[in-house]
Amino acid sequence: MKKRIVIATPHRRFDRLEARMAAHPDLEVRRIRDRDGLRAADLAAYDPAYIFFPQWSWKVPAEIYEQFRAVIFHMTDLPFGRGGSPLQNLIVRGFQETRLSALQCVAEMDAGAIYDKRPLSLLGTAEEILMRAADTMEEMILHIALSEPEPTPQQGEPVVFRRRRLDESSLEDAVDLRGVFDHIRMLDAEGYPSAFLDIGPFRLEFSRASIRPDVVVADVQFKLRQE
Repeated sequence: MKKRIVIATPHRRFDRLEARMAAHPDLEVRRIRDRDGLRAADLAAYDPAYIFFPQWSWKVPAEIYEQFRAVIFHMTDLPFGRGGSPLQNLIVRGFQETRLSALQCVAEMDAGAIYDKRPLSLLGTAEEILMRAADTMEEMILHIALSEPEPTPQQGEPVVFRRRRLDESSLEDAVDLRGVFDHIRMLDAEGYPSAFLDIGPFRLEFSRASIRPDVVVADVQFKLRQE
């Protein structure tokens, strides 16, 4: 009998993961794309072994994580880096690699016991990093779903990241070329606010950055500012 799992994520970058999971001979997969589809009664009828939340965009209700084995993913070596905007907070701190953590969803943010950790490179644009993370999450989901490892409590003193604000996407405080490059690339992904500069009535939004010894080259869009 196939093991039932749920993949809950709105992002198109996980369509390939869903298709490959659905083709696995030992798994039956249901996809949830928005919070309106995350209903406890429907999930109870489906009776999944796990609900996986790769890059879920909303808070998971207590009735879900208390009733089901709910697994979330966080782009830090927990308990270091609990909290918001982990990718950006790591890059602004100079990290070039991290560990992707799969953990139990609990009431306290990013505090659940750990099912698995895998290394993850932070090189490239945010979209490239997130696509790389999606491939790693696929490996982790397969491992957890098929092996059912016991999660282990987090060890060590938590370090908590603060979720970045929209105005922090501005490049106005950049002081060197490396900072400009990292700032652009860490926001260069679907669903993220682009790095920007406001000049007069215009907002300049930057993407596709590359760095050379004496210059950063990037695409730029001019938009009228929304007052």
